[in-house]
Amino acid sequence: MGHVDIITIGECLLELSTNETLSETDNFVKYFGGDALCSSVCASRLGSNVGFITKIGNDFFEKFLYKKLKDEKLDTLYVKTVNAANGVYFVGKDANYKNEVQFYRKKSAASYLSIDDVNEDYFKDASVFYATGTTQALSVNAREAVSESFLYAKKNSLICAYDPNFNRNLWSEAEAKEAFDEIINDVDILFLNIDKDVKTIYRIESVDSIIKYFWDQGVKSIVIKSLIDSGYYIGYNNEILFVKFFAATKDAFGAGDAFNGAFLHAVNKGFGYYEAAKFASIVAGLQAQKSGAIKSIPLKEEVCKYYGC
Repeated sequence: MGHVDIITIGECLLELSTNETLSETDNFVKYFGGDALCSSVCASRLGSNVGFITKIGNDFFEKFLYKKLKDEKLDTLYVKTVNAANGVYFVGKDANYKNEVQFYRKKSAASYLSIDDVNEDYFKDASVFYATGTTQALSVNAREAVSESFLYAKKNSLICAYDPNFNRNLWSEAEAKEAFDEIINDVDILFLNIDKDVKTIYRIESVDSIIKYFWDQGVKSIVIKSLIDSGYYIGYNNEILFVKFFAATKDAFGAGDAFNGAFLHAVNKGFGYYEAAKFASIVAGLQAQKSGAIKSIPLKEEVCKYYGC
């Protein structure tokens, strides 16, 4: 691909999904996923050049996963193969048609990410870098790779974005906060979920308080998703604004990751943070009308019908 606009680091997982319950289904549809990868694909489908840093296992799904990354026009210069199994997750629907999700990622290929997989030269011409707490939680060496990436990104004046995406199945609140604090001084854009991140990791209830807390930490823009308020709070330049969800959610799996990818694409294209949130809300709203974290991400042409780009 050559020049990339946005660089992300994370895991590439095998997705096996069904519209039935996991306990009863006999059939799964094979696809791929991962939180940072979902954001990467979203930005790519919208028109940004995206480079993805990961490790893929040399199992029977290696060629399939590589092909999917190429199909989505992601730059794979720093996608390396390792002697390990690829992580996998299953997605089903319970009796109320809510998502059932089961991950298997212990000692997965992506957990072997390390500082050796991060090259400063890759960051010299890019504009945006993005990582999540999920990648940090995979292993000590993956956490070091994320820290090294932020170091190179900040050194080369990239806009640095982060989402803790806290998951108790991966690590504790204390571990997540410790990893978060390691990179917070390098973060320009912070994505938070008010329940999963704000109230859990920081024990803060007020949107105003958490935004002001991170402003004091040097974060320029904080975006907080609130299911209760059905929208996003954007704190920037000593002002807090609000953007409503674009549409009622039918399937929320991956919608937050799609929002992040669309937001970063918009910032990369010169949008202000408030306009970026409005644009990203449309993308996430369209994604949430269908099932499948990546399968349901809209193309630019569909988004432009609603945004007017």
